[in-house]
Amino acid sequence: MFKNRRSTIYLPFAFALVLIAGFFLGASVVRVSSVNTGILKGIQTRNYNPVDYVINYINREYVDSVDVSSLQQSAIEGILAGLDPHSQYISAEEFNDVNDPLLGNFDGIGVQFRLESDTVYIINTVPGGPSEKVGVMAGDRIITVDGDVIAGVKASNNDVMKRLKGVRGTKVTVGVLRRGVDELIEFEIIRGVIPTYSIDAYFMPANEIGYIKLSKFSATTSEELSKAISELKSQGMNSLILDLRGNSGGYLQTAITVSDEFLPDGKLIVYTQGLNRPKQIANATAKGLFESGTLIILIDEGSASSSEIVAGAIQDNDRGVIIGRRSFGKGLVQEQLSMPDGAALRLTVARYYTPTGRSIQKPYEKGHADEYNGELYERMVHGELNEADSIKFADSLKFMTPAGRVVYGGGGIMPDIFIPVDRNPNYRYYNEILSRGLVHQFAFQYTDKNRSDLRKFKGVDDFDRNFKITPGILSEFVSFAESRDVSRDKSGLEFVKPELENLLKALIARNIYDEKGFYPIFLRTDQAYLKAIEELTNPTILVK
Repeated sequence: MFKNRRSTIYLPFAFALVLIAGFFLGASVVRVSSVNTGILKGIQTRNYNPVDYVINYINREYVDSVDVSSLQQSAIEGILAGLDPHSQYISAEEFNDVNDPLLGNFDGIGVQFRLESDTVYIINTVPGGPSEKVGVMAGDRIITVDGDVIAGVKASNNDVMKRLKGVRGTKVTVGVLRRGVDELIEFEIIRGVIPTYSIDAYFMPANEIGYIKLSKFSATTSEELSKAISELKSQGMNSLILDLRGNSGGYLQTAITVSDEFLPDGKLIVYTQGLNRPKQIANATAKGLFESGTLIILIDEGSASSSEIVAGAIQDNDRGVIIGRRSFGKGLVQEQLSMPDGAALRLTVARYYTPTGRSIQKPYEKGHADEYNGELYERMVHGELNEADSIKFADSLKFMTPAGRVVYGGGGIMPDIFIPVDRNPNYRYYNEILSRGLVHQFAFQYTDKNRSDLRKFKGVDDFDRNFKITPGILSEFVSFAESRDVSRDKSGLEFVKPELENLLKALIARNIYDEKGFYPIFLRTDQAYLKAIEELTNPTILVK
């Protein structure tokens, strides 16, 4: 998902307005009840709620039975749709799915799985987790859950997760098929607390240079980041690449504590303000673990919200260099209200501003969320992902950092060094196999067939040194792609051969060692990462 050469892929109208319009259009066939008219005349204005009134009327008089709770939810969603693109209603059924990723843990059986040909394949088990403890292994296929067959029934990822997740301490029985074993193996698993991590990987790509991949801003991010920085410093890190590409955000307070790791005491990080929220200022403290040393932050069009707070704080304080492409442009702060039925409302209550005073919220029209979300596609069509010069900012959006660097508000963080998406036509073959998921599918199948041989490597470093994508493996992949209607393209394959081989190797490493095996290999052909290494070696923008 981090390839520079792939395009990025990601409300109903107000319910009350639809109803009102319907009443006017259908007036000629509506039978007016004198009782209802009398009731309406007798209602005091201060007690009159038009949404409740309409829903109650529908419930009493509609020709068929109705689901009142569904009507209420539609009304709420319609109201929020007329506010801004980020105010959101979360139903009780969706609540855990939406909130769990930011809590740092959830209750489940502790497996990482992949759906392949309507079958659930276990990629890895969580070390020390419930599944590993009872003997579930990577490569197992889950066929049944509590006696119900889930293989071959076209279940979605969410369907599978709902069956496997549950309250800690409860039991679930899974039946698995294991390569080399003829019969189904059943495991009774007691669900437990499963940690989730916001840092995918961290390592030293070169002497004195550290790298951290941060995927979200959760409740445990600050602790994870402190650990990663401390360990990298113990290995001699003097310069750091913080990768926020594809990071869509999370908690505001976490963004503040992350920024605090890099900024000296007293420096402004961010401030927020709304009509009903007074201005609140967040300044750095003296607790930062990496307040000196060169810092580079990688961003792209998928970096949003908390990622933009961190990038903006670093850029506006002249603390580091931003490399990549213009970020998403979300500068609105949501506050979550828990509701009595287990649902929740996330309401935009303020805007946040970077230290120079710029709002990076991109423009939006109320009630036009589809156009707002499709703005990233418009960037691609207009050439912004390919040429920095295609990005136009009004002079009114221009701001100046203390060191005299020009920065812009009004729609995301513009990087100091732009990395374009390469539109070379020779990438046609590569883009097709990527967009159809064939590289990932082949890498998984290869891992599954050769798991016993791959387990002989003594960790990531041993695998990296000694495993090669041979001509035979590459030829096998091309045949695999042909069997799925992607024609062989000799020139296109030759053009991307080093990159394709590197990606295949990285994905196989991920299937064995998770993200810590993936990133050190994958990044070797990543242009933004390579530019960051180059900038740290031969700087063109002198920022400390």
